[in-house]
Amino acid sequence: MIILSVALVIASMIVVGLLVARRVAGDSRNFLVAGRTLALPVVAATLMGQAVDTNATLGATDQAARLGFWAGATLPLGLALCLLLTGLFFARPMNRMGLTTLPDFFRLRYGRATEMAAALLMIAAFAILVAGNLVAGGFLFEMFLGTPYVVGVLIIVAAVLVYTLAGGILSDAYSSIVQVAVTTLASLALLFWVAATFGLGHEPGMGPLDLGQLSDPAQGAVVNWATLAALGVGDIVAIDFMQRVFSARSPDVARRACFLAAAGTAIVGVPFALAAVATGRGLLTLLDEAAPVGLSVLVLAGIVSASLSTADGAILGTAAVAVRNVGTIRRTKGPDRTTGPDDMARPGRADRPNRADPLLRATRWAMLPVVGGSVLLALRVPQTGVLLTLAFDLMLACLAVPFVLGMFWRRGCARAALAALSVGLVVRLTLFALTPTMYGADNTLLYVPNTLVGAAFDGWPTFIALAASLLTYALVALIGPPAGIRGLDLRVEETPADR
Repeated sequence: MIILSVALVIASMIVVGLLVARRVAGDSRNFLVAGRTLALPVVAATLMGQAVDTNATLGATDQAARLGFWAGATLPLGLALCLLLTGLFFARPMNRMGLTTLPDFFRLRYGRATEMAAALLMIAAFAILVAGNLVAGGFLFEMFLGTPYVVGVLIIVAAVLVYTLAGGILSDAYSSIVQVAVTTLASLALLFWVAATFGLGHEPGMGPLDLGQLSDPAQGAVVNWATLAALGVGDIVAIDFMQRVFSARSPDVARRACFLAAAGTAIVGVPFALAAVATGRGLLTLLDEAAPVGLSVLVLAGIVSASLSTADGAILGTAAVAVRNVGTIRRTKGPDRTTGPDDMARPGRADRPNRADPLLRATRWAMLPVVGGSVLLALRVPQTGVLLTLAFDLMLACLAVPFVLGMFWRRGCARAALAALSVGLVVRLTLFALTPTMYGADNTLLYVPNTLVGAAFDGWPTFIALAASLLTYALVALIGPPAGIRGLDLRVEETPADR
């Protein structure tokens, strides 16, 4: 029954993805940003689908069961905070700019060198994000289907590639509707069953009202706040979230979709942490040892669909950045909105299809090495939850400051952006290599044994690297001459579509 349910979920997402793939019509702008025509429900669903992944569900239960409610809840709450902040401050201006990828902003604001540096960092971070979702899928298949961990990882990869190669963000957006429906139902059913079977009690110091987890470093407060900061602020510079913002049919649709997705992410994600502290078990252990078969089937289906949904968006966004912003394949049929008026084809329009669109073809090919790198990382660091936070910790240290201040402070310049990026990267990687744990898990990725830093330092590197990046950007910007914004129109004017 479990095998059948997982197979049905995978098949349904593939079918939906392939059915809408024909609307690409040979145009890379339909493939990458859905022709900028997605309506509010679809944008909200695909944003929520990117947020509610296996790192924020399976990872949240693993962290909560080991370290307490807030260690797990900060994962979905951090992602919800990111969507809330994006809706408040960034969705409308970013949608209005008509960009295709997030590094386009860095090119237009700071120049080619900053675009290249930002793109390379985003590629590295999202390879980590994809790996985290592959890890969860590999564990699930190993525990419940009896397949080796590696085989589970490869099954997830194969399923994602089938429909993402065909339909790009259109396939991702509409298949996310399936994922959001299944995962939401699974989350609420799990919470109700745990409440009825075990109650919502918890071990001393582990529950949501035990605020020592947010105030006492000995109880993990620094790590919990670092997780919230990395996801709530660092995830703003996320190529998958912003790609969906670009795909909305108007600035106001993009903004409202962020608010809806933020609420949905919190509603779906937090129950997983509550279930973990009430039972004292990680999600897969709970399903394997105690849950009725029907509930296990539903929750496992939700985990698989979440893994597919986030992986497809991250793979697509990473490949697009690699081709467009590192490889500089920018132009398709008709001008690009980042350099002039946009006359792009609408999804489904087959008139004068450009089957040789170089950006479309190159992006599809680039997905293969992106997937390969993520698979290798999933085999090297089989951790859930931690990989998600690590990915956006890197974004927080390097790109959050140039992005936020670059949008709202005209004084910033390319020198300031590159200096902040470089200093943030060096500080973060140095502290990462010196710290024996990362967000409560053993640092098996890049630890250099030393006597200078102990496990109690975990969490502080997130804030130190951000402070170093912020200070560097401000000092370089203030010392140098003022720099205007390079051709960006950040004004957001109401249009008939907004009304």
